[in-house]
Amino acid sequence: MPRLPPTPAISLRTVQMAGLLVDVYGLAELSTTASRVSCLWLHHPRTRSKADMADVAARFVAAWNSQAASDAPCPAQKGGEGGKEKEKEKRRGLVALVYDQRNHGSRLVDDGANGSWREGNPMHAVDMFAVVQGMVADQRVLLDLMEAYLFHDDAGSKRKVDQHVALGVSLGGHSVWQLMFADPRVTAGVVVIGCPDYMNLMTDRARLSKLTTYSAQDGGASFLGSRDFPPSLLEACEKFDPKAIFFGTSAVPEARTTATADEGTKQIFRDRLRGKRFLLCSGGDDKLVPYSRCSEPFLQWFTQAAATWAEEGVSVDDRVYPGVGHSFSADMVADAVQFVLDVVGSADPGLFSTGCEERASKI
Repeated sequence: MPRLPPTPAISLRTVQMAGLLVDVYGLAELSTTASRVSCLWLHHPRTRSKADMADVAARFVAAWNSQAASDAPCPAQKGGEGGKEKEKEKRRGLVALVYDQRNHGSRLVDDGANGSWREGNPMHAVDMFAVVQGMVADQRVLLDLMEAYLFHDDAGSKRKVDQHVALGVSLGGHSVWQLMFADPRVTAGVVVIGCPDYMNLMTDRARLSKLTTYSAQDGGASFLGSRDFPPSLLEACEKFDPKAIFFGTSAVPEARTTATADEGTKQIFRDRLRGKRFLLCSGGDDKLVPYSRCSEPFLQWFTQAAATWAEEGVSVDDRVYPGVGHSFSADMVADAVQFVLDVVGSADPGLFSTGCEERASKI
């Protein structure tokens, strides 16, 4: 298996934002001329904390800083020394931000509530969804206010945060899925070993956990609405979880039926996802969030919907990594870094002249 190089050295500053401790990576490295800033928000896995995303944060920020430093002005944009100064003023910065999920790390209230059914937590389905949806709610508050917290001083008052990208791993992948549907300001998302179909994921986990509320006779249908997946949780899924937003408790239709989907389904796609980009990284041997059983049915439809309704500008790159289990593999990291560099680099198309398309495409 490929191995990652050593973690690069990147500055870390912890900032209190809206009552949350947010670790900000790369703030010290921002160029004094970087008037526009992209933010990469990182959502950590279940039972972990913000500190566990330090390596990921450093790699992404270092990769962007290296890319930005190597980008000299295009010939058509130089225009002498004045042109170089103008190019400098346009340079974009990237910071990575991570905070603890609810009931994790510095916010831990009850460690048992983070456990699964097999680990003795009868409220597993409710507790985990609450953390996922809580992360989305916290994220939206931070999107409103983080610019003020980061650039409160006069020297930084001219900086503008104008792009938000999110990356989540496992539990954090679930929350990034929901965030992408919840807030138009987050325009690109990387989901690593996460799932867009919470009902399906929990039904499959109930089967494996041999819960009495799961019945093989009806394929687990009666599990939804039982004490282990109560009606209020069903309602919450239909509000916030991707598959349930489109189809509720109904089965996902075959991908080829997308073109004849009802107008309401297409309107949801248009209103919530227009212009967004997705990179989805799943382990082919993942036992905890099995791709083929829990994610693939919806993702086949979702990918086809993006292609059918191309005018909405939704990009879906769904990748499955053979031999990888429930982990953020080195290949996934490399692909995610390239995706984020491409997304951040595309935020300023005016920086590249007609003769520089090749450079732009490589970012």
